[in-house]
Amino acid sequence: MSLRIRMSRGGAKKRPYYRIVVADSRQPRDGRFIEKIGHFDPMRTKDNPERTGIDIERAKYWLSVGAQPSDRVTKILADLGLVAAPKRTEQTKQHLPKEKAQERAAEKAEKAAAAAEAPAEEAASE
Repeated sequence: MSLRIRMSRGGAKKRPYYRIVVADSRQPRDGRFIEKIGHFDPMRTKDNPERTGIDIERAKYWLSVGAQPSDRVTKILADLGLVAAPKRTEQTKQHLPKEKAQERAAEKAEKAAAAAEAPAEEAASE
């Protein structure tokens, strides 16, 4: 059985509240779980101590028997010092302009630089 430490969503519409649970990875997100070990309330401010609560002893136990935390739970456990901080993934290049747009921007910058140099040359020759 492959175990995951993950979040199970609860709360009302647009008012999320998550339980941190240990569950079989094949179960649905909000489905059957083995044990509830904590909670996470994203509606509270980040500096509020009641935003996250976790049973550290039970988390250590489940990590020792091979349970794999999800990405978000890894961040929470790293804040408590139970696991190493997650690696930062490199951002994709999808937000950058495409090749043609970059060429057009380079041409526009060259024209602007040439226009800025022309008045400076005229002032120097006078």
